[in-house]
Amino acid sequence: MKQIKLAVIPGDGVGVEIMPYATKVLDAVADLHGGLKFEHEWYPYSCEYYLEHGEMMPKDGLDQLSQHDAVFLGAVGNPKLVADHISLWGLLINIRRGFKQTLNIRHAKQLRGIQPMVTNPGGFDLIVVRENSEGEYSEVGGRIHSGEDELVVQNAVFTRKATERAMRYAFDLAKTRKGHVTSATKSNGIVFSMPFWDEVFEQVGQDYPDIEKRTAHIDALSAFLVSKPAEFDVIVASNLFGDILTDISAAVMGSIGIGPAANLNVDGTHPSMFEPVHGSAPDIVGRGIANPIGQIWTGKMMLDHFGESELADQLLTIVEDVTESGMKTPDVGGNATTGEVSEEIISRIKQLT
Repeated sequence: MKQIKLAVIPGDGVGVEIMPYATKVLDAVADLHGGLKFEHEWYPYSCEYYLEHGEMMPKDGLDQLSQHDAVFLGAVGNPKLVADHISLWGLLINIRRGFKQTLNIRHAKQLRGIQPMVTNPGGFDLIVVRENSEGEYSEVGGRIHSGEDELVVQNAVFTRKATERAMRYAFDLAKTRKGHVTSATKSNGIVFSMPFWDEVFEQVGQDYPDIEKRTAHIDALSAFLVSKPAEFDVIVASNLFGDILTDISAAVMGSIGIGPAANLNVDGTHPSMFEPVHGSAPDIVGRGIANPIGQIWTGKMMLDHFGESELADQLLTIVEDVTESGMKTPDVGGNATTGEVSEEIISRIKQLT
């Protein structure tokens, strides 16, 4: 029996509503496999936890999470309770940096039964490889003085090691897909980091002569992602650019609520973390209409990570069968609840056992 130990963190808002269903889906998939079992340990780290304890997770939180094979995260944040920069850096970024999750991978494709938010979808299927550890989200900088003399410096930090790691992952991934990598840049306006990014992309690309390569400025690339998403296969981007592009690609699919993501520790020294693209969505909390597909598709990416790609593909096929049948939450044109969509997916999985 192959056992996967999961640290489950529902987090805030709709994460708390969706996570019980998502773990039930994983258990149903494990039963379908027959030789797989998920062991769930739930952790209450959240904004509510912060109000009670003064921190998003305890001092030994990373040590506790490190005892698991992966972290399955819901959504983090409730700005009415805790400022976003505190909740984000206290939990999500803390885990990403502490576990050296240097790559963020996000998949977007045209799902059967869901109308994309663009006029020319073309059956798009793309993956964004986002450098996840440095770039524009570095902690280098500071603030001095006050009033009209206040000065703020925020430094973007790029290393060759991290940049090349992201690019090689993107090229290797493209070899298993359509064989095309697009690099997101802004070297006509950002005069040091982005020309460096372009140089590394060109150098790494020389080791992949069979892969088609393209460089696009982030502003134009954002427009292309909306106007002709089917032209893309794998996109590699810096931390900030990747963050922006993946929210766009999730919205292009029809709803940010269906976008999945993986934060990968590529050398296996720490657990990787799997989370949906969507946030905690406080505006719809308690209404039972949050879309569970983002969290469930994130579970699919976790199955891929653990070498269960055939099972993962089966799960995504079932999800699309459900959406194509018309069983959808309101954000993608349906009238079903979170539970109804989830239970329909679980029912169809069980029919295959």
